[in-house]
Amino acid sequence: MPVTVTIQELSDALGLEILAAGGGSVNFRESEINRPGLQLTGYYEHFAAQRVQLIGNAEMHYLYGLPEAEIYARMSRLMSFKIPCIVCARNNHPPMALLKSAEDHGVPVLKSKLQTGEIGHRISEYIELRLAPKILLHGVLLDVFGVGMLLTGESGLGKSETALELIKAGHRLVADDVVEITRARNDALVGRAPEATRHLVEVRGIGVVDVRYLYGVGAVIQQKEIDLVMEMELWNENAKYERVSAFEASREILGVNVPCTMLPVSPGRNLAVVVEVAARSFRLKRLGYDMGRELKSRAPELF
Repeated sequence: MPVTVTIQELSDALGLEILAAGGGSVNFRESEINRPGLQLTGYYEHFAAQRVQLIGNAEMHYLYGLPEAEIYARMSRLMSFKIPCIVCARNNHPPMALLKSAEDHGVPVLKSKLQTGEIGHRISEYIELRLAPKILLHGVLLDVFGVGMLLTGESGLGKSETALELIKAGHRLVADDVVEITRARNDALVGRAPEATRHLVEVRGIGVVDVRYLYGVGAVIQQKEIDLVMEMELWNENAKYERVSAFEASREILGVNVPCTMLPVSPGRNLAVVVEVAARSFRLKRLGYDMGRELKSRAPELF
């Protein structure tokens, strides 16, 4: 689905200078960009008008060599296709005729100090993130030994308190209570905190605390790919919990299956230590070492 962002939001996100605000917003429909070199010479047979138009060094110097009236005419034709916006790379300032045409057609024009390839890559990444499917989930997301751990379960089980214990041990918070999850192009699930709750943790009996100020900026991270889901539930003596091979189950989020394990909660259990062990075990398993499989090979008579 198309997504609309304001020019100021786009400028702040990518460090762009606004030269012409156009209508004040940009409507993105796909993440690819277009270098309009052929279009500036008059070729429009195969023109991706729905993409951001990125003017690099070669295209800009081609325009510099044209009379102002010719620049205006060529840019007016380009902008008549209702392009999203124009970005000028390498800190090249466009001719006044280009800006006049943009003003007449209501097309935003922005400028970047970065090289053409680098700003093009950043624009594509930004748009891809905005266009990607999203979902909000109740839970806590942390970076534990480099593993993105999503703690889920009913309220009151101690997810936030476990998160604080892990933060105290040197791990990093991504989001508490509400996690915004985005499915990236490579089917990776990336979690982050909504703007309103970023860096905050709610502790019953104390209230809301800002982890960034309590533990320093090293205790928080903006986003993290979700590697493992740990579903917390009250200990049920009648339930059958996995005792040998963890991470065999999975949970589907936005069409992606994520390894999942159950974490029973009972009084006196140190959940933070259990989460740390789960993160270490998960990393070992990804590297090819599975303790459950090792135990079965050592003592097959137990199974």
